[in-house]
Parts: sequence; structure tokens; C-alpha cells
Amino acid sequence: MLELNFLRENPQVVIDRLAVKYFDASQIVQDILNTDTLRRETQKQLDDNLAESNSIAREVGNLFKAGKQAEAQSLKDRSAELKVIAKELADKLEEIQKDLNNLLVVLPNMPHPSTPVGRHAEDNPVVLLEAEIPVLPEGSLPHWELTSKYDIIDFELGVKLTGAGFPVYKGKGARLQRALINFFIDEALKAGYLEIQPPLMVNEASGYGTGQLPDKDSQMYFVGLDNFYLIPTAEVPVTNIYRDVILKSEDFPVKNVAYSSCFRREAGSYGKDVRGLNRLHQFDKVEIVQLRHPDDSYQALEEMREHVAGLVRKLELPFRIIRLCGGDMSFTSAWTYDFEVFSAAQQRWLEVSSVSNFETFQANRMKLRFKDNTGKTRFAHTLNGSALALPRIVAALLENNQTAEGIRIPKALVPYTGFDLIN
Repeated sequence: MLELNFLRENPQVVIDRLAVKYFDASQIVQDILNTDTLRRETQKQLDDNLAESNSIAREVGNLFKAGKQAEAQSLKDRSAELKVIAKELADKLEEIQKDLNNLLVVLPNMPHPSTPVGRHAEDNPVVLLEAEIPVLPEGSLPHWELTSKYDIIDFELGVKLTGAGFPVYKGKGARLQRALINFFIDEALKAGYLEIQPPLMVNEASGYGTGQLPDKDSQMYFVGLDNFYLIPTAEVPVTNIYRDVILKSEDFPVKNVAYSSCFRREAGSYGKDVRGLNRLHQFDKVEIVQLRHPDDSYQALEEMREHVAGLVRKLELPFRIIRLCGGDMSFTSAWTYDFEVFSAAQQRWLEVSSVSNFETFQANRMKLRFKDNTGKTRFAHTLNGSALALPRIVAALLENNQTAEGIRIPKALVPYTGFDLIN
């Protein structure tokens, strides 16, 4: 959520910045300013009322002591009137605050001033390319055929058990999954992250805190009986650990890593680009989350970007990093890098990670604050990144490493898999 003080003082800046995300904020910003003015006026009326009530309470006591019962009774009658008015003002203020909050949560995060202008994925500039495209042997197969050939992932069995988008991993496929998870977590631990094992369901407050609600409500699985949401990413529970927390400057950096299954409805996804592992409703992912002082959050973003790049390099996959343009950015992000690996059998780039800085947007929603060296309370900056999401990594590993003898396992993974070939 955007900070109200900044919006109040810089309304045109907010409108102009959000236009880079192709979001017309002009009417909403005006409604916010009008509602905020009404809120402050009502708050002043309530404060004045309480001040008068306190003054009367003191004066009534003095009048009774002085034997001036008639004057004291008159003030007591006025005090009763003020209590009725105070209740009305408090109720009005509560409704105004709800209206203000409902307006604020509609506004996306402002993109960083350097965000590339563009509307679609095709407008995203490539900032790094490390891609020696593998030449596959004749008769090479896409991963959904390889998984069947080697009996390591069963998509049809997943349909039987649950539905499309819920594959069953078997044998070396299951071991490959576990190997990747352990490899990614171990690499994060080496980089100073604290491992967290979070719940796979969260309450509404947690979904709201990181910005999935109300924006992504239709994409989340909802457990109606308990009012819980299945998590779309470990970012949600891990970041919300610090909801309503006040940190100290010396607590930074806060660095957490978590493995979890992730659940996404992916409504409207269809076509050849969602075959096999390309788009799932349940998948595994290792997530890194950082809380940083605002002064060094962008340095942290670059560190996280390099961490993810190091993982992909060790997996020996061709990859590129793109900077998302305004129109392709998420609701909550101020700056996002996407990582894509090249799928040789599909001849296309597959997104495997997003690394983002949210600045104070999530912290404001969660009331995640810190006391700086002057004692002032400020909002922290939150960042997260996939390090990494498994499905498309597995797809690229299977496709790019297929040989006549079987599927070769990258050297970095062999100590984790216990085998160097799937055959």
C-alpha cells in the first residue's frame, strides 16, 4: 500500500508513476485526497469534543466543591451531549477510515523511476544473456514425452488423483525434485539465509499483508470452512512473520529462505505453452526473502539477482535476465528481474524466477517497521525472489541434457541425486 503522507504531498507523482504500469490513478487519487480531508476534519472534531469533555470533567468537580450545583449540573448535561456526539463522530470516523483503506488498496505499487516503458513482455529489455544454446540429437523429445519415456513424472495419474496441473513424481523424478530442493536450500544457507518451514495455508490478514489479497483473490485456492488460503508462494507466510513487528536498524539484514509447495489456480491458462511442467496448479519452489533498510535495499536486490544467477549457472542451463517494463510488472513490485532458461526441445524461453523489490508497499500493509538511528519509526523495505521454482527448471534440465544414453544430471546435482544419468 502506498504511504498516505507521500500520496498527500505528491499526488501528481503517484499518478504519473502509475501511468507507467498503465494504471489510471487520477480519479482514485482524488477520491483518496477527498476522503483523507474528511477523515482529518472528523478526527479534529472528535479531538475537540474529547478536549471539551475533559475540560468539563475538571470544571464539574471544581463547581461541586464550590457548592455551585446548578452550574455543575448544566455542565454535566453538556457532557452527556458530548458523549453522544463523540460516539457518532467515532462511528463516522471508522467508516471513513474503511472507505479510505478500500481506496488505498486498489492502487498498485509505484514502479521505480527507472522502470522501462512498455506494455507487454516483448517490451522487457534483456539485461544479461548467458546462453550457449545446446544442439540436441536427432529425435529429441519435449519433457512431457521424456517423463513418460523414463517413467519419472506421471501427468495422467495426477489427473486421476486430483486434476490437470497436479503431476505425480516417481522414482528418479521424485529424487530429482528432492535433490533440487536440497541444493537450492543449501546454497541459500551458504549465502547467510535462515531456513524457515512455513505453513502451507494462511489467513486473510497474511494474504492482504503481502498484496495477494484482494488483487489475486481469484488465483488463490480458498478453504471456505476455515477461511484459509493455500499459499501461492512461501513469500506470503515468511514475510508475514514480521507483520506488526518493529525492528531495530541493527536487525538488518533479515534473510530467510523457505521451501514450500505452491498452489495457483492459473485461471484462463490454456494452449500449447502450458503443456507438461510449463504451468501447474501445484509446484515446488524455494523462496528467498529479505527485509532491508531503505538505504540499501537496491544493493540487496542486486545481491539476490546474483545469487539466483549463480544457481542457474551451477545447473549449466542457458539463461537470460530481463528487467520488467511497467506494463508487465506485478501489482506489488517496484522493480523486478525475471530469469528465463532456454528450453532446447521447445525452442522457447521459460520463466523460472522473479526477483523483486517492493520498497515499503508490503511493509505499509503489514505495519512492518523499524526504528532508525534517530529513534524515528519507519517502514522497512521487503524483497523476495524464487531461488528457484522447480517445474520449468526440471523441464529445461530434462530437455537440454537428453542424450542417446539417457538424461545427464549436472555435476552440481549429482551429490544430491546419487545418480548422474536418468535412463
